[in-house]
Amino acid sequence: MAVVPPKTVVVVPTYNERDNLPVLAALLADLPVPNLHLLVVDDDSPDGTGEVADKLVAEAPDTVGVLHRRTKDGLGRAYLAGMARALDEGADVVVQMDADLSHPASALPVMLDTLRTEDAAVVIGSRYVAGGSTAAEWPRSRRALSAWANAYVNAILRLGLKDATAGFKAWRAETLRALDLESVHSNGYSFQVEMNHRAVTRGFTLLEVPIHFEERGRGTSKMDLRVQLESALTPWRLRFGGPAGRSGAGSGNGGPARVGPR
Repeated sequence: MAVVPPKTVVVVPTYNERDNLPVLAALLADLPVPNLHLLVVDDDSPDGTGEVADKLVAEAPDTVGVLHRRTKDGLGRAYLAGMARALDEGADVVVQMDADLSHPASALPVMLDTLRTEDAAVVIGSRYVAGGSTAAEWPRSRRALSAWANAYVNAILRLGLKDATAGFKAWRAETLRALDLESVHSNGYSFQVEMNHRAVTRGFTLLEVPIHFEERGRGTSKMDLRVQLESALTPWRLRFGGPAGRSGAGSGNGGPARVGPR
């Protein structure tokens, strides 16, 4: 009897990503990853991204799905809705990935292989672990903001991660179920930090593998003032409103960096 490969679902939230989404779908379809599925979570994009997603489903109904949401209430809410759908549909691994092409699809096989072979609950595609990098087109202001955000989060929460704000992750399904997704508070980008914090404080092992982070393909960033304020306040809420974290970080020359029990 043939062994069925683990079902991997890539959850991709979208809002006005009409041009980028078909490119990302094609990149994922070309990967040498068996039983790989794409789940688009569209927040009623006015540019027609939802209709583009419907066309992708019609072209590949066995491997592409779409979840249409009528409320635009943040990246975190979109990811949580997509994760819940993926788990309900039997995912063994759930991947978080941006639609703007900043996360390299080519890194996904390595991330999945690391998740499969290492004792890790989640593998993070990291810009700042040894071997990682960011696009040369990134302005100095964004580099400085990203470096400051990581230092800020780690100083408050002591996560021990090189890239504590990263959004490219591969989770084991059982890990997500253990994190009580329904009680996650964050709505925006701080969702990434809250999920890391929950994993670390529950004793899970997080591994970082290097990626090259590209400038977004087309469109504009969704980071507004409200999202920035939530991002600034969330580490303090987690520090004083939840269990204390415990972590220990590792490093290597382009290999995985580990946070959590050994």
